[in-house]
Amino acid sequence: MSISIVTDKAKLSPANAAKRPAPMEWTRNIGIAAHIDAGKTTCSERILYYTGAVHKMGEVHEGTTVTDWMEQERERGITITAAAISCAWVPSVGPFQGIKTRINIIDTPGHVDFTAEVERSLRVLDGCVAVFCAVGRVQPQSETVWRQANKYHVPRIAFVNKMDRVGANFFGCVDEMRKKLHANAHPLFLPIGAEENFSGLVDLVQMKAYLFEDKPDDPLGLNPTITDIPANLAADAKKYHDALVEAVADSDDVIAEKYLSGHAIEPNELMVGIRKATVALKFTGVVPGSAFKKKGVQRLLDCVVNYLPNPLDITQVKGQDSDAKEVAIKADDRQKTAALAFKLWSDPYVGRLVFARVYQGQLKRGQSLYNPRTRRTERVSRLLLMRAMDKEEIDTAYAGDICAVVGVKDVITGDTLCDENLDIRLEPPSFPEPVISMSIEPKSKADQEKMGAALQRLSAEDPTFRTFTDTETGQTIIAGMGELHLEIIRDRMFREFKVEADAGKPQIAYRESITGTAEAEGKFIRQSGGRGQYGHCVVKVEPNVKGKGVEVVNEIVGGTIPKEYIKPTTEGIMEAANNGVVAGYPVIDMIVRIVDGSFHEVDSSELAFKMAGIFGAKEAMRKAKPIMLEPIMKVEVTVPEEYQGEIMGDINRRRGHIHGQESRDGACIITAHVPLETMFGYATDIRSLSKGRASYSMEPSHFEQVPASLLTKIVETSTKAPART
Repeated sequence: MSISIVTDKAKLSPANAAKRPAPMEWTRNIGIAAHIDAGKTTCSERILYYTGAVHKMGEVHEGTTVTDWMEQERERGITITAAAISCAWVPSVGPFQGIKTRINIIDTPGHVDFTAEVERSLRVLDGCVAVFCAVGRVQPQSETVWRQANKYHVPRIAFVNKMDRVGANFFGCVDEMRKKLHANAHPLFLPIGAEENFSGLVDLVQMKAYLFEDKPDDPLGLNPTITDIPANLAADAKKYHDALVEAVADSDDVIAEKYLSGHAIEPNELMVGIRKATVALKFTGVVPGSAFKKKGVQRLLDCVVNYLPNPLDITQVKGQDSDAKEVAIKADDRQKTAALAFKLWSDPYVGRLVFARVYQGQLKRGQSLYNPRTRRTERVSRLLLMRAMDKEEIDTAYAGDICAVVGVKDVITGDTLCDENLDIRLEPPSFPEPVISMSIEPKSKADQEKMGAALQRLSAEDPTFRTFTDTETGQTIIAGMGELHLEIIRDRMFREFKVEADAGKPQIAYRESITGTAEAEGKFIRQSGGRGQYGHCVVKVEPNVKGKGVEVVNEIVGGTIPKEYIKPTTEGIMEAANNGVVAGYPVIDMIVRIVDGSFHEVDSSELAFKMAGIFGAKEAMRKAKPIMLEPIMKVEVTVPEEYQGEIMGDINRRRGHIHGQESRDGACIITAHVPLETMFGYATDIRSLSKGRASYSMEPSHFEQVPASLLTKIVETSTKAPART
């Protein structure tokens, strides 16, 4: 892989526009992602302070952070929405030493309920800093974030945070990254001491030490002392330096040749090798530190600039034209514009903001952009550079930039905005299906009118939030990724849209499927003087492969059903699959074959065949041993060993299956699969069982058949449950 290191302004790529404020070679788009409470937001705040973007460090526990600007975030001390912010850094070492580099950062949430924010952020970023807690090490949401980064081919470096905490274990964290994440992880720095004795870092590339001393004239650690490696760490530094060179040599022929012939490898040569391996997703460098204690963040910034890719290094961005042919995208300001809308937000002062990543060309104020999904043209009235909640008006956004667009109306998350003469659709981010739903009722007539508009705006912003009306009960149903997700939605409705509403009992997104094969016919015949209705089809159903959804296969031969009636028959079958025969839940993993049928020259119509498709599919499903499926959650509980028995007993009572347990530093980590239906209120129960000392995290895993003993109860209570207070 050829990675160009450009340090001379005269040698910058011609893909850069002349008026561009920061050349692409000196731009980094990075995300900060991790498990909840690993220290992402604190890390972002320190980065903003050291880069001069803010003049006072914000603290999560004080509610003064820049990136957590929502009231709900500051009250709870968690990140809910991904915030974009720009800053600049001048590295003190490495090939980019002394060059001012622009860094666009997106601070993402760690809670599994807001996983969509991470998903869409990683889709548009070039690199990522994965933050790990030195005590908790690789936690469940760390794995989810890592998988998301793998999916979008995002190069990353790891920051092991909280090295000052009791129980911090840097090498244990690196080992877990290798075992659990299958990452080729190698330390770039070694910690000097740990816990309360954490006092510095050993740079394994430059082979020197940075000491963080409490100096009265430098309370914020802006200028660490640079010294030789302490004698007691010299052997370890040599060992890990050699391991680092070996790891880089595996993917860099130049370094491999020098290493094997015994020649010395210059620090800058090694850094270029690390950069190539990182961008090629073959290597993950690990940096220890403590963001809260202001130790190691400046070294992390050096690594971001020296090792993570710039927009020119990313070559795998591709789109499709209207004929579904692949079209390559080039990070080039001179090409036609292509941008991806990855997030929508309603701003109380500006109105609707569409966050977009410009992949090619320039995005200008007043420009008309084409949306291939709607086949309509939209006009950009304003362009904004976001600094969390602060905004800066700009006239042009260039290739590689992340900006907010005002004025485009009919745009949803994942839409491509491109030049009117460019036929391309970029791949949108994909989102998980909601797992929990509840009914919501407005308190007054005035609230009812406002509630519709509020729900519409919120569902446009958040692809994992759905709202619909239950046709049987007439209730408004909201669906999301978890109890906290829906609680935040209700809170936002009240604060931002002034809507007061009562919530009903959370409903679970059950599914239905079939276990057998069956054949049935659907007939729709009506005769009412004059032209009647006639539709007739024979369908065969069988189970599909897990995760494949519903597939309809046309096996009609000899024209027993004319071609023009196949589509309405298919639509009828899909409509029937939306409401299963056990309790009316959507059907998954089923193949429906249209095998036979008949038609009438005069009386047949699209409506008649659609109805025949519905009747035939429903009847076949009834015969094919239908079952009901419930969502199963992957749960990981961290509990002191003395409460291990009570927690495991409680999981068994909740119909959970324990898959593993391991002891780590006096705590027991239990992993289990538990039905979502039994997990409501678990946060309160786990606290009372462990006197507040246990914690847990959960994420959707798969669907499993509902036990026969519970089926009747679920069918009876699924739509008639009393409101929850």
